[in-house]
Amino acid sequence: MGFRDDNNQPAGFDVDYCNDLANVLEVDAEIVETPFPDRIPALVSGRADVIVASTSDTLGRAKTVGMSIPYFAFQMVVLTREDTGIEQYDDLQGRPVGNTSGTYEAMALEEDVDEWGDGSFRAYQTQNDTILAVAQGHIDATVVTNTVASSTLESGKYEGLKIAGEAPYVIDYVSLAANRTEYGLLNYLNLFVNQQVRTGRYAELYDKWVGGEPVDLTVPGVYY
Repeated sequence: MGFRDDNNQPAGFDVDYCNDLANVLEVDAEIVETPFPDRIPALVSGRADVIVASTSDTLGRAKTVGMSIPYFAFQMVVLTREDTGIEQYDDLQGRPVGNTSGTYEAMALEEDVDEWGDGSFRAYQTQNDTILAVAQGHIDATVVTNTVASSTLESGKYEGLKIAGEAPYVIDYVSLAANRTEYGLLNYLNLFVNQQVRTGRYAELYDKWVGGEPVDLTVPGVYY
């Protein structure tokens, strides 16, 4: 969704999506790179005008910022090493696990660890730190999006990793976000997401950066 390319420039689905938004607004995009926990503070403090950063549309976040209709959706999977014996999500109980601070999957995994009453949870600053912790044996597993898992395995940077089934979380719908008092901008962002889908641009970017058919953004009885 976001990384630095061979020229050390920001690239990925979210970067292209941000540039598309800037183009229709007839402005130049300025990519403000932030760690996951700093996305909303960057918006609230005025360092950024719009969040295009895979931000889950939680009710808690919506108390602070305004959120658009979903522009992307993720399925969560377990990422572990081949030598852990972990074959499914339930096998994480009692194990040392971790995730990237401030992400939806980190909050969900930590909540389950607390409920299980055994095992441990560690938070990491970046997704790379989390994956490296799994690869080096500091933790046995993590939960990541299907996009992150597939790209990690395809990269060949981390030997001995595998996907061990889906995590039993709801599909993670992510939104664009802006200042919650900017009603005109939020309405515009909703229309922009709609246009990205119906013009085929969403499918084009999905195929470019993820591959295959795009995830359906509709929720029966809610988003049409």
